[in-house]
Amino acid sequence: MASEPRNWQLGLQEPASVTMERIDDFHDFVTIIATVIALFVMVLLLIVIFRFNEKANPKPSTTTHNLLLEVLWTAVPVIILVVIAIPSFKLMYFADRVEDPDMTLKIIGHQWYWSYEYPDHGNFTFDANMVSEEEVAKDSKLKRNMDTDFRVVLPVGKKVQILMTADDVLHNWAVPAFGIKLDTVPGRLNETWVEINKPGVYYGFCSELCGVNHSYMPIVVEAVSPKDFEKWVKKAQKEFAKTEEAPPAVRFAKNQAAN
Repeated sequence: MASEPRNWQLGLQEPASVTMERIDDFHDFVTIIATVIALFVMVLLLIVIFRFNEKANPKPSTTTHNLLLEVLWTAVPVIILVVIAIPSFKLMYFADRVEDPDMTLKIIGHQWYWSYEYPDHGNFTFDANMVSEEEVAKDSKLKRNMDTDFRVVLPVGKKVQILMTADDVLHNWAVPAFGIKLDTVPGRLNETWVEINKPGVYYGFCSELCGVNHSYMPIVVEAVSPKDFEKWVKKAQKEFAKTEEAPPAVRFAKNQAAN
C-alpha cells in the first residue's frame, strides 16, 4: 500500500504506526467535544435571539449577576480542559521517545536533501534527493515532486529510535502516516520514534521553510517485513559503501538543472 494525500480528503491520512493510531483517536475525541460545545453555544444563541428579543421580551430583566451561573461557566470549561489535557499529555510523552529500541535511524537535513544513517547496521549512509522531471517521465511509477532516488527502508513491527539534526538551517522531517513532524535543528539532536504496523510506501515532506528549494525535499519510507529488511541491509551495506562519488550538493544541482 502507499500512503499519500487524496483528492477531496477531509480527515487525516490512514494511520500506519502505533503513535498515529493514538493521534487519530485523540483527534476524534477532541472533535466530538468541540462539536458538542459548538452545538451547545448555538442553542444558547438561538434561545437569546428568539426568547429575549425586544418583541418577545418587551420588559428586559434587571438581573446583574447570578452566582451559580458564574461558578458554572468558570468551572465547566476548566473541567473540559482537564479532560482534554490528561490524554494529551499521555500522548505527548508516548510519542516523545521509546525505551529499548530495536534499531536507530539518524536523519540529517540539508539544503535541500536528506541524509540517512543506520548506525546499528554497519553505519552506512546515503543521501535522498528528489527525482528529476526527466526520471519521472521515464518511469510512470514515480510520483512527481514526491519520490526520491533512494528510499528509507524500515522493518514493520520494530521500535525504531529516530534521531534528527541539520547541518545548515532548520528543517522538519514530517511523515503524516507515522504521526511524526519534528524539527531538525543545527547543533541539536531531536528524538522521536516509530513502530510501523503495516508494510507499504509512506510519503512526507520537509515542513519547515528552509530556503528557495524547500518544497523539493520529499521523504519516502518503505516499510517491509523484518526478513526483507535484513536482505535490504546486506545489499545497502555494499551499495552505500564509501565511494568517490560527487558530493550531495553537486548531485542535487544536477537534478535541479535537469528539471
